[in-house]
Amino acid sequence: MFRKVLIANRGEIAVRILRACRELGVSTVAVYSQADADSLHVRLADEAICVGAPPSGEGYRHRANVISAAHITGAEAIHPGYGFLAENADFAEECAATGLKFIGPSPQVIRSMGDKAKARALMQEHGVPVVPGSDEVVQNEQDALKSADRVGYPLIIKASAGGGGKGMRIVHHEADLVSLIKLAQTEAATSFGNPDVYLEKYLEEPRHIEVQILADEHRRVLHLGERDCSLQTERHQKMLEESPAASLPEDLRCEITSTAARAAKAVGYQNAGTIEFLVDRNNQFYFLEMNTRIQVEHPVTEAITGVDIVAQQLRIAAGEPLSFSQEEVRFSGHAIECRITAEDPDRHFTPSAGRITRVMLPGGFGVRLDTHLFDGYTVPPFYDSLLCKLVTWAPDRPQAISRMRSALSEVQIEGIRTTVPFHRRVMNNAWYRRGDVTTNFIRRRMSEDNG
Repeated sequence: MFRKVLIANRGEIAVRILRACRELGVSTVAVYSQADADSLHVRLADEAICVGAPPSGEGYRHRANVISAAHITGAEAIHPGYGFLAENADFAEECAATGLKFIGPSPQVIRSMGDKAKARALMQEHGVPVVPGSDEVVQNEQDALKSADRVGYPLIIKASAGGGGKGMRIVHHEADLVSLIKLAQTEAATSFGNPDVYLEKYLEEPRHIEVQILADEHRRVLHLGERDCSLQTERHQKMLEESPAASLPEDLRCEITSTAARAAKAVGYQNAGTIEFLVDRNNQFYFLEMNTRIQVEHPVTEAITGVDIVAQQLRIAAGEPLSFSQEEVRFSGHAIECRITAEDPDRHFTPSAGRITRVMLPGGFGVRLDTHLFDGYTVPPFYDSLLCKLVTWAPDRPQAISRMRSALSEVQIEGIRTTVPFHRRVMNNAWYRRGDVTTNFIRRRMSEDNG
């Protein structure tokens, strides 16, 4: 096991990784921007070092500064968390070139899975179903119109290097195609430094199902079940996740999870990762993308399996084999995660930065909180708005919902607007309670409180 790990991230995920390191007896180094000097991960780490100004390109995304911080402090490995440098193949290569272990998959796998168009083609080669779409990135207007005519409307424009809903636009009519492609390309270039986009058939009212993968450096690959991430904003930002997926036929569950594990093995995957699928109304499933990192929603999988995924990441990166087989993974109960963010749900989830004047968070049996909040903490305007992940576990889904309703009733975060009222409404929504959730749930169902 490593003696010292640098955590190249901030907020709740930095705290989560720090705690996993501490339990394994690993010393930690926190990096921070000038805006995060008083953050919780800085306070809790064994060492902390500033890597730049608040804009992420000058701080958390500044590869040379992060690598220099690791060498200055004597860290042996870097855990990137999610976002920032987590899926940056160049950074993973630079870590290896300077003698640092990147806690994640190889640069080659990051690069092949990070290019969404190439990932589609690779999955097709290995017999994994993909959503019908363009086989290559859109080069020009004529190319776009030809591809769109072949794919058919409605379709969705996606950033080839993207994720998290950035660079995505839904197109219902040919007249809107060119203008929306230009918007998507601009957003993709801003978010990922790559303007390439491709087209896919837009599946109306699908479910978003993802599978958690663990793979060691000794070719053992297994899955930890699936998560339902269908409840998303119109900007494709996930707001709530649960595991297992409600109302998913058992044979379909087995087919999706086994396909994911087979796909991960085919691409030579190592460490923790997630393969995402869309499931249509006819229970046909299609590969969406692979996230080559830890996911925000990993706690729901931990809750139903008892597997510490972050600790497994550290062990795998240190060269240890997985200590259990697929047959030894046990699934128990149901877990739900609500992402509490600094956003105003009544104003289209507009960000709400500022000083938190009071915090009261829930607890109790079956309740987990991953957060970096404290009284007086100032939410900066520069980064992701995630404040807290509230997770409940119970023997079944109705009890998990009841426990979440109780936990949300205790949450008080004053000084800024948050999504707590939104999550309370979700828990009281009849459509949600009976498991009838698709990716357009917020737009279609949130106004129908009684179903």
